[in-house]
Amino acid sequence: MRSDKYHKKKKRRWPSILLVLLLLIGGVVGYAYFQYKQGVNQSLKKINKDNKEDVVYTFEGQKDQYGDTNVLLLGSDARGKEKSRSDTIMIVHFNEDKGTFKLTSIMRDSYVSIPGHGKHKINSAFALGGPELMRQTIKQNFDLDLQYFAIADFQGFVQLIDEAFPKGVEMDVEKKMTEFVDVPLEPGLQRLDGAQLLSYVRFRHDAVGDFGRVERQQKTVQAIKDQLSGFTITKLPKLIGVVSPYVNTNMDTSDTLFMAKDFLSNNRGSIETLRIPIENSFTEPRISGEGQVLDIDVKKNKEALHQFITQ
Repeated sequence: MRSDKYHKKKKRRWPSILLVLLLLIGGVVGYAYFQYKQGVNQSLKKINKDNKEDVVYTFEGQKDQYGDTNVLLLGSDARGKEKSRSDTIMIVHFNEDKGTFKLTSIMRDSYVSIPGHGKHKINSAFALGGPELMRQTIKQNFDLDLQYFAIADFQGFVQLIDEAFPKGVEMDVEKKMTEFVDVPLEPGLQRLDGAQLLSYVRFRHDAVGDFGRVERQQKTVQAIKDQLSGFTITKLPKLIGVVSPYVNTNMDTSDTLFMAKDFLSNNRGSIETLRIPIENSFTEPRISGEGQVLDIDVKKNKEALHQFITQ
C-alpha cells in the first residue's frame, strides 16, 4: 500500500516540475525579448528616420567546404545606398564544433576580378552589386563560401561600444590622429568611447595608410574581446537590440545570439587574424581610372587564406 501511494505521489510530482520548468523558460524568453526590444527602441530614438530604411538584398550564401560559418562584415557610411563603396571588408570565420573565431581583413584596394565587371578594387563590388556580388567576388578569387552578411552603419559601432563599455575601451593610441577624423586623438594609453574608437579604427592619413588602419581594426577587435570580462550573457539581448537598427543583415536574431554567446564563453583566448594581401604577395601600381591599387598574387593569397582557416 505504501509503495502504491509513493508511486502515485511521484507521478503527480512530474507535472508540477514540468510546469515550473515551462514557467522558467517562458520567463527567460520573455525577459530576453523585453531586453532586445528595449535596446531597439533606445537606438531608434537616435536614428534619423530618413536614413533608417534598409535595402533588401539577396544573398546566396552557404557554409564553406570546411564546415565553417563565414560572415561577411562590411562597414559603410552610407548603409542602404547602392552606390556606396565598402570602407571595411572583413570575414569572421566561426567553427561551431570548436567554438573558435578567426578574422580575415581584405584590404579595400585589392585589385581583383569582379564577376561580370572586369578587374577593379574589391570594394567596388559592393557598389556594383551589393553584398551578393562581393560574395561572388570572394568566391571567384579565393574559393571561399560565405553564409551570412552584415552591413554596419558606423554609428552602430559607436552605440555598440557605448552600451557594452560605459567606461570606454582601453587602447594604446600609438600616434596623434587628427586628420579626417570626427574626434581627434592624442597618443597614449587611454579609455576611448564609441566616437573616439571609431576615429581610431578609421584613421589612415599617415605613411602606412590603409595598412595601418587594417592593423588597428584587428587590434581593436582583440581589445574588445579581452575587455568583455564584465559583460554577461544576460546582457546580450539588449546589446543586439541596440545594434540591430544600424545593421542590414540576413542573420536571424537567434543566429546572432548563438554566435555572440560562443564569442563570450570561449575562454576569451586571442582571435587569430589574417590580412589579405599577405606580405610579399602584391605590388602597388597606379592604374588609369582606379588610382593606386594593390595588385595581388591571387593564388598565393588564396592558399594563405585556406591554410589560415584550417590550421
